[in-house]
Amino acid sequence: MNEESIKQIAEVVARYGANQESLVEILSDLNAQLGYLTQETIVEVARRLNLPQSHVFSVATFYSMLNVGPTGKHVIKMCEDAPCHLRGGQEVWQALQDALGIKFGETTPDGQWTLQATSCLGLCAVGPVVVVDDEVIGHVTAERIPEILARYRDEPSGGAA
Repeated sequence: MNEESIKQIAEVVARYGANQESLVEILSDLNAQLGYLTQETIVEVARRLNLPQSHVFSVATFYSMLNVGPTGKHVIKMCEDAPCHLRGGQEVWQALQDALGIKFGETTPDGQWTLQATSCLGLCAVGPVVVVDDEVIGHVTAERIPEILARYRDEPSGGAA
């Protein structure tokens, strides 16, 4: 691990007073800064918070907002719970996989797209729901997938307006 990464971790941990109860916030901040949480990052956070590495890793892998591996330029998260799937989510799920040529949990070879399944987003009333980067999109249908993807393909630095 390079000195700059160690410095970033130290600054984030210090911001929360090396408080073990702030583990999720610490990991979230580091995820945002670094793009994803490396094994080295997890080890260093565990050391600084005096926590078992296995505990930090389990927290990092439990929350869908955290990534323990590289992701594409655009990350698409889709609720995999029953309410969304009963409202057409299975068709949307398949349309995303077909349009991008990858399965959920994978990243396109060009590094542009990552598909991630997530549990309930709390937006059942507008399901099926997908989150592209930080934009929540409700009432998604399989037919809307090409239009949704096109908005992001045209964005040079991510996100739709």
